[in-house]
Amino acid sequence: MDLFCNVSSCFRVCLIGNQAFSLVNFRGPLIADMVAAGHRVIALAPDYDEGTRSAVRALGAEPVDFSLSRTGMNPMRDLLDMLRLAFLLRRLRPDLTLGYGIKPVIYGTIAAWLAGVPMRFSMIEGLGYVFTPPEGREPLKRRVLRGIVENLYRTALGRATRAIFLNKDDVQEFVSRGLVSSDKAFLLGGIGVDLDEWKPAPPVKHPITFLLAARLLREKGIVEYAEAARLVRSRYPDVRFILLGGLDTNPGGLRRDEIEAWVSEGILEWKGHVPDVRPWLAQASVYVLPSYREGVPRSTQEAMAMARPVITTDAPGCRETVVDGVNGFLVPPRDVGALADAMERFVLEPELIGRMGAASRRIAEERFDVRIINKRMMEAMGLLEIGSKIYSIPHKLI
Repeated sequence: MDLFCNVSSCFRVCLIGNQAFSLVNFRGPLIADMVAAGHRVIALAPDYDEGTRSAVRALGAEPVDFSLSRTGMNPMRDLLDMLRLAFLLRRLRPDLTLGYGIKPVIYGTIAAWLAGVPMRFSMIEGLGYVFTPPEGREPLKRRVLRGIVENLYRTALGRATRAIFLNKDDVQEFVSRGLVSSDKAFLLGGIGVDLDEWKPAPPVKHPITFLLAARLLREKGIVEYAEAARLVRSRYPDVRFILLGGLDTNPGGLRRDEIEAWVSEGILEWKGHVPDVRPWLAQASVYVLPSYREGVPRSTQEAMAMARPVITTDAPGCRETVVDGVNGFLVPPRDVGALADAMERFVLEPELIGRMGAASRRIAEERFDVRIINKRMMEAMGLLEIGSKIYSIPHKLI
């Protein structure tokens, strides 16, 4: 790869993730580009198996296990894991760390600070369950949990070199809440996709097929998707609705019996977690993500790269991917009627599928090319060489 020049001063970079699968699937191109630029990359995850370990090595990085509970709030377990991570980082002696996901951002950043790592970067890919406004009155337990998480973020990001965000709404929320100072915030705008791997597929008009791929969380709009599917199928029984994704232990996770009830009713086809979404996107007419809030959803970027129209919500992160009426439609969060109406547009006007799909691909090429995004991110982290001088980290990047 000759996209990036080799850096004369090699950095030792530690990526801290909460799942080995996500390191390969979401950080794979970034790892490859860092390695190509001459850096040594060490990829930390708590759940390696032989497959993911081999995949990380194939990218040119070194897989390393560490202890982390991805979900749940056990303060003693998290504290011990953080201290173990600090000792591990002291032994590995990286020049910089990059944590992504709530616990790697919080505990990984603090651990890196305790270990004396010179540069500590945090990627906020979405604000998740505790920052997503509930429908109706917010329970006391949730308010208390958000207060705890805010304090943890404030402590961790106060010790970060940079906090990388994917959308401006999250930047504004963190700055306004005092969780990060504005001079540390860097707006990236999506992690991007490899446009050579996610190629346009021919439009599908028979049968009209809608697809949603996500972790099975209420905040992803899964319930609204099923209810809108029920409305549309009552009028157009030949329309297909596919749901991809595995059950999740997150507090907002749906139960198996809820999903299976929709399947038994004939509303949805549930395929569970699939290792490769591309064959499913190839048979879909339209991609749907009725999420309440996102960073900038990777699944939507993948669908756009494969020339699929998108229906999503006019919510933080989601709205970054759709130009309403151009490559899809924006609907209000939690609005089943508006979602069903947007779906019906494609049933009644199937010519929109090809036209809006082509617009999605154009937007993906302009805004979500992973090679361009990786270059911006590596520049912000001081990992690229400009001429003969290492790129210095700017003071303010928003």
